[in-house]
Amino acid sequence: MVKAVFFDFYQTLGVWGESLRPRVQKIAARYACEIDWERYDTARGNLYADASGSDPMTHDLLETMQQIIESYREFLAALGVRDYLDQMTWELLQSEHSLFAANAATLYDDTVPTLQHLRDKGFKLAIVSNWDTPLDPLTERLGIADYFDRITSSHDERVRSAKPDPHIFNYTLAAVGVSAEETVHVGDTYEADIIGAKNVGIRPILIDRDGTQTGRWNETIQSLSELPKLLSGRD
Repeated sequence: MVKAVFFDFYQTLGVWGESLRPRVQKIAARYACEIDWERYDTARGNLYADASGSDPMTHDLLETMQQIIESYREFLAALGVRDYLDQMTWELLQSEHSLFAANAATLYDDTVPTLQHLRDKGFKLAIVSNWDTPLDPLTERLGIADYFDRITSSHDERVRSAKPDPHIFNYTLAAVGVSAEETVHVGDTYEADIIGAKNVGIRPILIDRDGTQTGRWNETIQSLSELPKLLSGRD
């Protein structure tokens, strides 16, 4: 029987106003820069794989910030940006990354109704996120902190583990007081969320909001509003 639902945060519960591609388009237009859009999907995948910064086991704030900056610089360079690369990197960071743009975070329209429904049904809820800074202040500002029994970020000094590493999941299971068999995890990243959860015995659900991962995982949703029906269909 499912007793708990864990969620990734970024691109699962919330996002930074608009998606990455329109931001890149806007900045590129400002600098009259041609972007190689054929390389966008690969560059974006590399960016989000790298942009979590330093290894949480050896976390150092300044090192993390430097690695994040470099990952965004490499992303733009992969798209063909040469002129004004450093300045465009800073502009993208200021609109995109949590270390620089926390106030730009917004929730998806389906987030609060889904969390409220699950809470009303008695599920325990948690966030399990690869995140460079504590997530509690951000979730408090967004008005969702009280829905969760635990908010776990990878670079928390009490955790120091990033998905797909098992420890971040096991830490949260223990904190919430449920077993892996009683838990589902919802996230948008196949390796971190799906493989990570599966490897510790948690049932993974892939959220594919933009429809780019069709057929990659057997339990896939495009909106959190689909989640209650999916959970009620299998205990």
